[in-house]
Amino acid sequence: MRRYSSRPSASSFSFGPGPISTALKVLIGVNVAMFVVQLVAPVTTELFGLHPAWIIHARTTVGAEHSLWLWQVATYMFLHGGIFHIVFNMLALWMFGAELERMWGTRYFLKFYLVTGIGAGVLTVLFSLLPLGFARQLQYANVIGASGAIYGLLLAYAIYFPDRPIYMYFVFPIPAKIFVAIMGAIAFLSSLGEAGGVANATHLGGLLVGYVFLKSARVDPIAEVKYRYWKWKINRVRKKFDVYSGGRADDWDRRVH
Repeated sequence: MRRYSSRPSASSFSFGPGPISTALKVLIGVNVAMFVVQLVAPVTTELFGLHPAWIIHARTTVGAEHSLWLWQVATYMFLHGGIFHIVFNMLALWMFGAELERMWGTRYFLKFYLVTGIGAGVLTVLFSLLPLGFARQLQYANVIGASGAIYGLLLAYAIYFPDRPIYMYFVFPIPAKIFVAIMGAIAFLSSLGEAGGVANATHLGGLLVGYVFLKSARVDPIAEVKYRYWKWKINRVRKKFDVYSGGRADDWDRRVH
C-alpha cells in the first residue's frame, strides 16, 4: 500500500480538508471546461460519453457507423449531466482527494484516479455484456461522470482513515469504513435493478478497481518470487543441520543447529 509522501505540492489556499493542490486544480478545471463544452456543443456528450455498445460497434445519431470507440472508457469521466452532478462530484474530489494526494504524492494520486476511473468504465462495458436483463440496459446507455474515480477515492480514504467520521447527508456522522460499506451495498443492489443501474454499476466498478489497485500495490511480484526462492534454498540447507536428541557432549559426529 502506498505510504506517506513528504513532498508537498499545494497552493496557499486552504480550508476544509486542506489545500487545493495543483493536481486537483487541473482535474477540476478540466471537468469544468468539458462541462462548458457540453453546454455549447451537446454532441460532445454523445461522442465522448461511454456507450458500452459503441465500444464494439457504434452508430451515431446521423447514421454513421464506427467500431472500437475505445477512448470513451476514459473520456466519459470528464463529462457531467448537470450543474448539481458536477458540483457534488468536484466537491467529493476535493474533500477526499486533497488528503490522499498529500499522503501519496501527486504522481501516485493521479495514477490512482485515472486507473480507477478507466477501470470502472471497462467493468461497466463488461457488465453490460452479461446475458441478463438488468445488465443489457447498460449497452445503449450513455454513462458520464467522474463517480467511478470518486468512489475509488472514497474507498482509499476509508482504508487509510477507517474511523474518520463522514457526515452522511450532512447530518449523521458515520465512520469512513462503514460509510463506504453502505455506499458499496447501495451501488451493488441498485446495479441489479431496472432503474438506476447505469450509474451504480460504474460506482461499484470504481470500488472494485480501487480495492484491487491498492491491494496489488502491497505486493512486488519480483520481490515475492525472490522471497519464495530464498525461502526454498534456506529450507534445503536447514535439512543438513537437523537437531538430534541424546548423545554425549563430546559426540562431535552429531549434527546440531
